[in-house]
Amino acid sequence: MREMDRAERQRRLAFYILMFLIVAAFVVGEAVYPSERTEMSLEANIRYPGTFTWEKTDGSNEVIRVPGKYDVPVGETMVLTTILPTDYTANAIGLRSSLQDIKYYIDGELRCSYDTKNTRPFGKNSASRYVFCETSEEDAGKELKIELTTHTSNYSGVVNEVYYGDKGDIWTHIFNEYGTQTLIAFFILFTGVVTILFSIALGMVYQTKFDMEYLGWCMLMGSVWMLGESKMRQLWIPNASIMASMCFVVIILCPIPLLFYIDSVQKHRYTGIYRVIEGVALLNFVVETGLQLAGIADYIETMPVDHVILILTFAAITVTFIMDIRRGESREYHLVLSGCVVAMTAILTEVVSSYFVVSLSGVFVGTGLLILLFVNIICTLKRVRYMEKQRQQEELEKRRRQMEKMSLRMIRTLSTTMEAKNEYTKGHSYRVAQYAGMIAREMGWSNSEIHHLKNAAYVHDVGRIGIPDSILNKPSKLTEEEYAMIKAHTIIGADVLKDITVIEHAAEVARSHHERYDGKGYPDGLKGEEILIQARIVAVADRYDAMSTRRIYRKALSQEQILEELKDNRGTQFDPVIVDTFVHLLETGKAKIEEEAEEREDDITELERGTEKFISEVMATMKSQGDEENYDYLTGLPIRSRGETLIAQIMQEKSGCLAFVDMDNLKRINDIYGHKAGDRALKLLGKLLSAVDKDAVACRFGGDEFILFLPDMEKDQVTQKMEKLFETFRSSKEDDVEIRCASLSAGLCMTEPGDSFETSYMNADNTLYYVKQNGKDRFFFYRQMSEERREKSATGRDLQKVAAALQESGSYSGALEIDFRGFARLYEYMNSLSDRYKHSCYLVMVTMDTVWNQTLYMEQIEEALDCMEQAIRHAIRKVDICTRYSAMQYLIILFEPQESQISKVMERIFVQYYQLYEKGDFKPDYEYILISEKNR
Repeated sequence: MREMDRAERQRRLAFYILMFLIVAAFVVGEAVYPSERTEMSLEANIRYPGTFTWEKTDGSNEVIRVPGKYDVPVGETMVLTTILPTDYTANAIGLRSSLQDIKYYIDGELRCSYDTKNTRPFGKNSASRYVFCETSEEDAGKELKIELTTHTSNYSGVVNEVYYGDKGDIWTHIFNEYGTQTLIAFFILFTGVVTILFSIALGMVYQTKFDMEYLGWCMLMGSVWMLGESKMRQLWIPNASIMASMCFVVIILCPIPLLFYIDSVQKHRYTGIYRVIEGVALLNFVVETGLQLAGIADYIETMPVDHVILILTFAAITVTFIMDIRRGESREYHLVLSGCVVAMTAILTEVVSSYFVVSLSGVFVGTGLLILLFVNIICTLKRVRYMEKQRQQEELEKRRRQMEKMSLRMIRTLSTTMEAKNEYTKGHSYRVAQYAGMIAREMGWSNSEIHHLKNAAYVHDVGRIGIPDSILNKPSKLTEEEYAMIKAHTIIGADVLKDITVIEHAAEVARSHHERYDGKGYPDGLKGEEILIQARIVAVADRYDAMSTRRIYRKALSQEQILEELKDNRGTQFDPVIVDTFVHLLETGKAKIEEEAEEREDDITELERGTEKFISEVMATMKSQGDEENYDYLTGLPIRSRGETLIAQIMQEKSGCLAFVDMDNLKRINDIYGHKAGDRALKLLGKLLSAVDKDAVACRFGGDEFILFLPDMEKDQVTQKMEKLFETFRSSKEDDVEIRCASLSAGLCMTEPGDSFETSYMNADNTLYYVKQNGKDRFFFYRQMSEERREKSATGRDLQKVAAALQESGSYSGALEIDFRGFARLYEYMNSLSDRYKHSCYLVMVTMDTVWNQTLYMEQIEEALDCMEQAIRHAIRKVDICTRYSAMQYLIILFEPQESQISKVMERIFVQYYQLYEKGDFKPDYEYILISEKNR
């Protein structure tokens, strides 16, 4: 097959080369070999050989050359005389009038007169034409006088070529000279009419408008102008004056069809500009016609205005072409653009030539229009071919839409299956779609619009497929990174739906349903009506369903709370009109939906049903596999995301106690005995947590931290359970030497049904930190910690004990280890100096205590501690010593200060701290003692 195609291409190429050589040979032959015509001899025989004398009004005479142009005032008659040759035998003598009245006198007798004042409808001048005077051999040797009169400065004093001889020979010469332009004009007239009719027929067949029709009108007007300017027009037009007026009318009005054509080609991008120019051209036509009818000024006299408007038209077209080229929009009509440039250049050449040469007669215009027609035919055929191709693909498009519809059902099934994984979001999309439909119906939308809106709402959250379940179901506060991932579901959804066209605006709704009316939403920060109306409706419906249903982190809000929330966010988060509409539906009891029912459609195929079943089974399998992956292989407990979700769900229904349990000294075990020992300690704790109570839920939070929830228990019961847990852990670890140094610390928070998991978790976390600051290896309740803090100094443990511990640190092998040991040696040295040289050194403890009822994150704590460390380093001297003693405390040795100066030193430290850390969620405090022998 490929060989046959190659042979056929070679055969066609050979044919084209042969045709080209034949045409080239013809052109070269005509150019090289001499003409066989007798035109030169004919032209020499018909040109009048005599001389003409111009008899001026002042009585002087001047011999002039013919043809030529001379300075004759407008309206003044130019008199030319000559003596006919003695051998004169011609039967006619004539010349072309250029808007001139002509009179022929032979031997003083008026022989012929041309004046159209009785035949022209308006105007001051006779139309240009060839005027012949009959003569004979009897006129030989007699005086010939020609009088030329015009009322237009353009042609006053113009004397054209004078011909004599046989009238047929003269016309033959004129035809040889100007016949080509005339034939072109007739051809353009014919093609213009055919183009118009063909375009109208195409429009009827394809039910559209083809810009080729406007080009046809341009060609029709151009051909009329060319025929009117033809030197031979008097042969086929009875009244040349009317034809001459039509030429000027065409010049005046030609910008209108031209602009219609260009505007159609450019897809109406610049209609406003073109309408202005069209209006100017039409107004100019009315004004000039009025002047012509009133006899004030002929069309020829106002023609410069026409040319200015025509040049303005070309300038506007050129500017829009340049704008389209810069924007890349000219690619769709680059062939037509090229043709327009050629045609406009030709027309401008014709316009300019009218001021210098009077014999072009439209040849440039005709050529330009033919080139433009040629390229437009190519573009029209391409367009027709494209439309035919589109018609042939209708069946394919129908099948494609069917496949797209099936894809949409797959996405809906996927969305429904995803929601079914969580009882709190099950049916969410269906309800949002129903609420959105109610709002749209109340706003007067059509059934088709409501249908598309509901379908778009049904898949508005499909982007959640790209968000991990651990983040979607997280009951505690999201981090900035997690929140960014949640927000990304709008972009993911839009990307999934971008090729779904069976539902209008599906991708836009998925992307923009979290935009806010005040512009503070995401992902694009759209504002007001910049947000698609469908997305604004879905935003209200989505928020209402979220508030009216129970979530993992809270109970469902009451109807009164929901109405208040909607009204409070009217005009900020939500479109006020949509909120008012929905509030009206809620208050009148119209916003009620039935339980979700499976949508029934007559055209649902067995393939679609099978696809839905397949997706559901795949999602169920993925869910079961995901459940297996939700457990920590080491401790056997659920991982953090799974455990938080389970606990948060139980907390919505039951009271109890949330415990944040931490294993102390795990790092030390790993560093000294290896990670296997650490793993044994973690397994032991996991086993004990699982056995605390049959209804309890525990999970590994990460590393050495665990969360435990004890449902339906009072504080006394929780205390018993936790004491048993601690005691069991202490006794169990004794059997394993490597993990004996491990201990437990726990912060407890009692909860009521519906309490926020995040708040309870943070309270337990704060309590755990308090425990670690004050001795470890025990547990505290959140309220117990608060009461003790109010009763006890914020400086933490007794400083005397710390001093004693420092002095005994030579044999210490605990958690302070290297950094603390170095500090301890320096402390011992300073103590010796104090005894021997009576130096006064002081030991200062700085404690970072949290402000009452503040919920803090690890990042805040570390930031505050870093700022305190910088403040201490900046304020103390080089001889002073500092170290971090515990999670929330620093120790400082001040060398020989005056005791009265200690408060000032600490004040400087705290001032520096508050300058570095401005959040105010920590309250630093300090206490000090004198280092002396008695502290040993």
